[in-house]
Parts: sequence; structure tokens; C-alpha cells
Amino acid sequence: MLSGRAFSCPIVLVLLTSGCRARAPAEEEYRVARTSQAAPELLAAGDEPWGSAQRIVWGPEAYPTAFRALWNDTGLFIRFDVTDADPWHTMTGRDDRLWQEEVVEIFLQPAGLEREYGELEINPGNVACDVWVKPDGHRFDRSWNLEGLESRVAIRRDGAGSVTGWSALAFLPWRGFATAAPRATLPPHPGDRWRFNLFRIERPGGKTQPERDALFLAWSPTGQPTFHVPAAFRRLELR
Repeated sequence: MLSGRAFSCPIVLVLLTSGCRARAPAEEEYRVARTSQAAPELLAAGDEPWGSAQRIVWGPEAYPTAFRALWNDTGLFIRFDVTDADPWHTMTGRDDRLWQEEVVEIFLQPAGLEREYGELEINPGNVACDVWVKPDGHRFDRSWNLEGLESRVAIRRDGAGSVTGWSALAFLPWRGFATAAPRATLPPHPGDRWRFNLFRIERPGGKTQPERDALFLAWSPTGQPTFHVPAAFRRLELR
């Protein structure tokens, strides 16, 4: 139950379905290339503007998820490409409990911080939930909004018109972190290193049985029954 504008984050198990092959462990560092492209081009879901971005993939063979990122002086651009023949959602409100359905997530810890970080979730309907997390007191504050956030979702189809997955693209302005993290170095500079992790929740049981065979997939496995483990974060270096 909500208490004011804060909430208690759910405990989730980071699972892979039996019989599938786990991918290689996450690299120690993700290198974010600088871009001269503007938000309209990068949020249009075309591949060409993302050609310089490092691509990483995680998850079981049936449900791989790819991630890419780019940056400039104004903010960070992120992209998730999700393989899923039946993406679904019911929630439509900003800061709804999106983790109870299908979603992609990024946790970002600006340089200079140790025990707090921002969380952004996006569902297949282009609904966002942004939260500021302070694990010391198990505080998950939905009153924080990432000012200037822009996001787009595109449903992907094959040549026959069948759904093959969805892409979530977002622009995260550096200024949006300043209200929650006044001690952070913002905007960042080339060579700065943030810390982060990536997640996907896949629920093949659909709207009627969302808990059946649910998958909670972490790029950098946490080793605990929750995504909220800062010790599992990896470095994100701005090049």
C-alpha cells in the first residue's frame, strides 16, 4: 500500500527458464559513445543513428534483450530491443506499478553517489515509472520525476506482419538528475564513470496469468531475490 508518494518495492527472483542457455556474464564496463544526433532522430527507432553505440545482449535464447546507449552534453539516450511475440500491458499511468507486468528497466547511479540511484522503467505501451532509490532506508520515492524525460516505443514486425518484439527508446536529460542528486557531477564530462544495471521482466502468461512462468532477467546478475543490489552494478563510461 502507498504511504504518501513512496512505495515498498517488490521482491523478485532473478530467474532463467529451465533448459535455456544463460549468456556470458556482463562486461565490467559499458562504453557510451558520444553522438551528434538529436533526440528526434535517435528516438525514431531506426538503426542507422545508433550505429556507433556498443550493443550488449542478455537473457535466454527465447527472450533476448539488447541494449545500446549514446550521450551528448544534454543527456543520455538509451535503447532496449526486446524479442517477444506477444508484448502486453494494462497500466497506462505515469509511475504505475509497471514491474507487475512486462517492462524494461535501467538503474543509474551518477558519479559521486554511493548509496542512491535513479530507476527508470518503460512498458510496451510507452508508460514510464521513474523512482529515486535510497537502499539504506529501503526508500523508493516516486515523487521524483526525471525532468525532461522523453520516450518512444515501437512494436516490431516481420515481413508477414507478425509481431516479433518491441523497442523502447528514451532521452534522459542530465538536468533531470540534479534535483535528486545535487552532489553529483552534472553535466558529466568525457571519461566520467557512472554505475548501472539493466533488467527485463517477461510474463508469457499474459494478462490473465501474469505470474505463470514469469522471468526476471538481469544483465548483471544480482545473486539475490531482488534487482536492488548496487554491488552488482557495472561501470558506464562516457567516451
